[in-house]
Amino acid sequence: MDWLHSIFHKSPEMALFLSLAAGYFIGQINFGKFQLGGVGGSLLAAVVISQAGVTIDNGVKSVMFAVFIYAVGYDSGPGFFNSLNRKTLREIAMAVFLAVSALITVVVCAKLFHLNKGLAAGLAGGALTQSAIIGTAGDAIARLGLPAEEVKSLQSDVAIAYAVTYVFGSLGAIIVCVNILPKFMGQGLREASLEAERELSAGGPSRGPGQVLALPELVGRAYKIDFSAGKTVKAVESLHEDGLTIERIKRGGQPLEPAPDVVLRADDIVLVVGRREAVVAFGAHGNEVGDAEDFGAVMQTREAVFTRKGMNHTTIAAARAMLDRDLRHGVYVQSVSRAGQPLPVLPETELQHGDVITFYGSPKDTKRAVEAAGYELPYSNKTDFIYMGVGLVIGLLIGLIVVNVGGVPLTLGSGGGCLLAGLLFGWMRGKHPMYGAMPSAASQLLKDFGLAAFVAVVGLNSGLQAVVTVKQSGVTIFLLGVFVTLFPLLLTMLFGRYVLRYNNAAILAGALSGSRSANPAFGGVLDKAESAVPTVPFAITYAIANVALTLLGPLVVGLV
Repeated sequence: MDWLHSIFHKSPEMALFLSLAAGYFIGQINFGKFQLGGVGGSLLAAVVISQAGVTIDNGVKSVMFAVFIYAVGYDSGPGFFNSLNRKTLREIAMAVFLAVSALITVVVCAKLFHLNKGLAAGLAGGALTQSAIIGTAGDAIARLGLPAEEVKSLQSDVAIAYAVTYVFGSLGAIIVCVNILPKFMGQGLREASLEAERELSAGGPSRGPGQVLALPELVGRAYKIDFSAGKTVKAVESLHEDGLTIERIKRGGQPLEPAPDVVLRADDIVLVVGRREAVVAFGAHGNEVGDAEDFGAVMQTREAVFTRKGMNHTTIAAARAMLDRDLRHGVYVQSVSRAGQPLPVLPETELQHGDVITFYGSPKDTKRAVEAAGYELPYSNKTDFIYMGVGLVIGLLIGLIVVNVGGVPLTLGSGGGCLLAGLLFGWMRGKHPMYGAMPSAASQLLKDFGLAAFVAVVGLNSGLQAVVTVKQSGVTIFLLGVFVTLFPLLLTMLFGRYVLRYNNAAILAGALSGSRSANPAFGGVLDKAESAVPTVPFAITYAIANVALTLLGPLVVGLV
């Protein structure tokens, strides 16, 4: 053990990366139907490794948590602000219910087991994984007018109870939100996320990573002409109401430009591109040609930010009617998104300035369409670190703000500040997509690595103290911590399912983990869901819980 201590003393970062490697290995092991996941595994591995004696600078923990929670807010910002309506009353009610039930649980346990104010407050802080309670409870104890030695003793008890209960406080939330809740709902988190995404896309099929539609909406086919001989290209295309375009013609083995007035002849081979139903209808009476690779046609998708004057709040059908046919020739709307959220491509869908439209067609046709719609949104796989850095600075500045309400200091802290900044900057990116690029892979890395490293540092720094204190003080505080961790969570889960009528496991898991301000649990939920669906309810309940749970410190001190 001494040699390990010596190595970790010289290179504490080695303990951090060892915790991550061992934790993710443990997390993928199946214990029956139970799997701990990488976040929970990293916490357990860190506690074990901490017994060798290692300390990680708390600045590392702060940085990792800041980038994690900012990335979470950034991804969920557009959906968060779009969801600020009467529907969010459920999230508000859930966060308040958990805070109240947790307060009652802690006070009752303290009364039954004769805990002093310090132990009771530390129990609340650790079991609910709300570190701010240590500060607010310690400040409230200092204001009781007690002798200095007693104040010091009670404040020490806060830290001891916090250290003993914090590890299971994190682990228990993971178990409830990631393992128990899906079984209770009878719905896996991944399946629930796909269902929610399907509803958001107006019933369209939802696709996971690496998945494509077996029947794509836009297709290309080559046919030998017999049924359309004698008709012009323009006449054939007009029969299908902008549903298809003749992109290439081959006559006698030689290419022919498909000008509108070109008359098709028998045995001409044409390359038709368009919406599947129109192409199928076109080829219903013809002969499809399998070997048409020498046509040399290349199609392209381009993203455009919709800013065309005089067409704000215009439906897709109205826009099509207003635009000249030559302008829209050969161009198809593949998808539309608003503030990062997909919209159904239907005739009645209303376009607004700032929407991102994905056009499909030949390079020259899509270029013309982009210029007509607004301006092109260039593809980039690089993160805008100027935008990200400014967002994090603003978030950390917000976290420094302290407001005294009735003598109780209230603050969002660095986590709440960075979450708020992430929400705002993500929303602004949705409104002005030319700025603030952060590819989804980069965002996912920040979330995964930031959270796992944060949890590992917590385990490395508190694991040794927690084990020593349990040996000295017995297991009473630890067992009370288990109860305070699980009971309010399970009670709130039932409240959310049967009173608030949550029917989707992924959305309920996001709301529940946010109501407990349980970042490790939320990371586990995201890992299992493989989707951003849980982030919207989490962002709402987290912001409320971060304030409500912080208030428990002085309330517990006053009530015990």
